[in-house]
Amino acid sequence: MLSSLRSIRKLSSSIRPLLHNHHPLSLSSNNPLLRKSLPILQTHQHFPLFSSSSSSSSITPSSSINGDDASTAANSAAAVPILQEDSERPIVSSRHTDAYAAIELALDSVVKIFTVSSSPNYFLPWQNKSQRDSMGSGFVLSGRRILTNAHVVADHTFVLVRKHGSPTKYRAQVQAVGHECDLALLTVENEEFWEGMTFLELGDIPFLQEAVAVVGYPQGGDNISVTTGVVSRVEPTQYVHGASQLMAIQIDAAINPGNSGGPAIMGDKVAGVAFQNLSGAENIGYIIPVPVIKHFISGVEEKGKYVGFCSLGLSCQATENVQLREHFGMHPDMTGVLVTKINPLSDAHKVLRKDDIVLGTVPFRNRERITFDHLVSMKKPGETALVRVLRDGVEHEFQITLQPLQPLVPVHQFDKVPSYYIFAGLVFIPLTQPYLHEYGEDWYNTCPRRLCEKALRELPQKAGQQIVILSQVLMDDINAGYERLSELQVKKVNGMEVANLKHLCELVEGCREECLRFDLDDERVVVLNYEKARIATSRILKRHRIPCAVSTDLLGEEETDREMKAACSN
Repeated sequence: MLSSLRSIRKLSSSIRPLLHNHHPLSLSSNNPLLRKSLPILQTHQHFPLFSSSSSSSSITPSSSINGDDASTAANSAAAVPILQEDSERPIVSSRHTDAYAAIELALDSVVKIFTVSSSPNYFLPWQNKSQRDSMGSGFVLSGRRILTNAHVVADHTFVLVRKHGSPTKYRAQVQAVGHECDLALLTVENEEFWEGMTFLELGDIPFLQEAVAVVGYPQGGDNISVTTGVVSRVEPTQYVHGASQLMAIQIDAAINPGNSGGPAIMGDKVAGVAFQNLSGAENIGYIIPVPVIKHFISGVEEKGKYVGFCSLGLSCQATENVQLREHFGMHPDMTGVLVTKINPLSDAHKVLRKDDIVLGTVPFRNRERITFDHLVSMKKPGETALVRVLRDGVEHEFQITLQPLQPLVPVHQFDKVPSYYIFAGLVFIPLTQPYLHEYGEDWYNTCPRRLCEKALRELPQKAGQQIVILSQVLMDDINAGYERLSELQVKKVNGMEVANLKHLCELVEGCREECLRFDLDDERVVVLNYEKARIATSRILKRHRIPCAVSTDLLGEEETDREMKAACSN
């Protein structure tokens, strides 16, 4: 008996240290077994890792996932209300996380998600690509909701969830999706699903070197898995799925395919949601912190839908150079960033100017600093931020109302039907980055250079503005000779400047002249006989098996759309 007890103690002491070596702990109904880490997380996007400035969501494929560019670093010195430190919490706690406690919580709260999705074909916007199956993780919250990643259910057509230890899959509905923050809420109507489920609670932002346990269903097995790691960094990071810059927690454990959407547990509460890892690096994963999760959920609860994250709409430059600081009248003890560009649709455009210096620093917890973008993003739409500015050597204070801002060229178009309009074989679409991504993983170098520059650099001048392009020409006698004029922006229709694709539809359908003229970028011109072009449209649609000349999202106004609907039935 004594020898048996010694054997058990020896085995226990040899297993426990392994729980802190960041290997997934795979659970079966009989025996916990340690497994090796699985391959790196792959997201649904087929483009490189990007970084963004504070001005918009435009992305450039030149930086790593951390977005450590000059403008991002510069933003850390702007003046907005300071994030308060929780003085009651220790700066560094024990590195040990009870993996068994995390397992007990997870067994009745973490679910496996099965998604069938179908993404649009932006080269042929009237049809979708082949459907695909994917899997992810999620966990239940109070109110009978399941929290997961947006990229787990992006472009979904069918979603199922399964509890641990159960063979039954239950149909789930997507209640709300925030692609910028890569979060989604699901609901399940079947009462049987909720029997025995335990709702998890949201905790706090972990401190550096605090241990967390990431729970989920990584590929390579069908049972729940636990990966332990410690927090190595807390800072704004590039969210690959939504190409946005929000706070994230870096841990020294990989987030594997299938782990996405699973909880990172610290103690008996959720410290974040697993969502991505750093490509090309070993054992570096990222989790979405609780403040971002709460902002997403509170917006859904108050408005009934995803409301987005606010922005000042500024592009800024660091003020490290001595001559630059002297030129703008900055004293040696001043810190701040130089405003280089302001979004015309932001409230900041009314009060701030180019070459203003936004003053101040933003302390965060124990001798850490945080970019002002994070504090702004945590504000609700309509709230204000107090900004201290140095202008012509004089300090000023301004109250700026905050709102979510959309870029001129959308960065993503998940869960949306692509817009298009076809007339005489000319296919018109709004320029989007997903359209450019159709040129392949190296789209930045292979897509039309002029369109790429517009997508990454131009700002909207008015609400609802779009860059409308002639994407391709479906060949016919009516458009012969115009086939080389594709991939150009449409500037005017019969002398009227085009505001967006719907406006172009109205101008074409409302034409009362014999000829229809399109003025394109690069001073190119397309002229068609209007009546002949209308007749040709029907036969071109039939030849290419296109069900409708206009996308459903553009069908709305009765008078101008009646003729468009008639075109769909031809």
